[in-house]
Amino acid sequence: MIESLSLDAQNDAKSSAGDKHETALSMMHLEQEKLSFKLQEAMEHLSILQTIDINKNSSKISFGSLVKVNELTLFISVALPKIVIDDITVFAVSSESPLAKCLIGKSIGDKFDFNNKEYFIHYFD
Repeated sequence: MIESLSLDAQNDAKSSAGDKHETALSMMHLEQEKLSFKLQEAMEHLSILQTIDINKNSSKISFGSLVKVNELTLFISVALPKIVIDDITVFAVSSESPLAKCLIGKSIGDKFDFNNKEYFIHYFD
């Protein structure tokens, strides 16, 4: 998308002049900046996700754990949009989030309170 916007801006620059042209060009540049920021953010998330050791076994919840609490399935990693895998909705939460901080260090069967609600840890991997 970034490359396409760049090409559109180049082509528009060759064929237009005036205020409309300047406004369109500015809008393309703003969109290009937004996309570049999102790309950078995605690359940072990927870099963090690649540090997860999927073969690690632990008796305590930590970064990279998949956790089932009450009706929620959480992946302690980076904040991402919800993911649906085999009809199971997984919420990827940052290990720095308040919810993850409540979970890290806990085990199956532990309970904790978050936002005035009690949670029970059913499972984690």
